[in-house]
Amino acid sequence: MRREDREITDPAEIECILNEALVCRIGLADGGEPYVVPVSFGYENGSVYIHSAMAGKKIAMMAKNPRCCFEVDICDRVIRGDRPCSWGMRYRSVIGNGMAVILTDPKEKTHGLNCIVQHYGGGIHEFSESDIRSVTVIRIAVESMTGKKHI
Repeated sequence: MRREDREITDPAEIECILNEALVCRIGLADGGEPYVVPVSFGYENGSVYIHSAMAGKKIAMMAKNPRCCFEVDICDRVIRGDRPCSWGMRYRSVIGNGMAVILTDPKEKTHGLNCIVQHYGGGIHEFSESDIRSVTVIRIAVESMTGKKHI
């Protein structure tokens, strides 16, 4: 990290950012074509959970190359300077890498969906078999994460 003075090394602070952020961006690659998509998410015990339709660009790319990255951030203020090039942003962010696994076990899918719902304050829910069959749930097994802040 170029700005070591902004690096977050405390795992608890990194998890706090993951718990507060509202949007996660997933980065995927298929050959030379990069793709970034914002998603709703949940985080628990070293795994990021996302959901998706059963088919689409994201699912097709993950099937070809399950390696991915993710990013979450909390930006709360622009810091104005004397010149536009001296402006900044007050933020906290996390970037990580991992492997995307499309879950097939109904219990794992239910767990992943509940992680997502809980992230947004929705508690624990029962999902019907039809609900579980109609959605794709993906677990990104986090291999590494770094945090950065400017506050």
